[in-house]
Amino acid sequence: MIVVICGPPGAGKTTLATRVADRLEARGESVRLLHSDDFSRRTYERLSERVADGPDDVTWLVDGTFYRHEWQEQFRTLGDVRFVLVTASLETCLERNRRREDAIDEQGVYVVSREFDEPEADLVIDTDELSAAAATERVLEALEQWRST
Repeated sequence: MIVVICGPPGAGKTTLATRVADRLEARGESVRLLHSDDFSRRTYERLSERVADGPDDVTWLVDGTFYRHEWQEQFRTLGDVRFVLVTASLETCLERNRRREDAIDEQGVYVVSREFDEPEADLVIDTDELSAAAATERVLEALEQWRST
């Protein structure tokens, strides 16, 4: 299964993806976590290639904005893909971005927020409303449900 954790910069995608991966690994499950920030060019193409060329018997967690429809569709062709949309207010995203060591240019937060083409999400997590712990539980519960269908 491939779980794409997407949303604007500063929404909490990386925190959520990392926490979910840690919890799955603690259970002894095979997990591969990919962050879009680890790629400087051809980001979504390279993420897609990594997943397509990787093992099928793992849970893939892919963390990135995926703010363009074409990037979302590229991943939907890979098989059993679920989208988790992580949201937060623009103010929250800007504040979190300012606190990051690897903060992006603030204008980038505005651009992605303005141009974000929301995917058809299987789960929406509002990190203004849910703590990181509660959001992690929500994703883990959804993952169990998706696996059973």
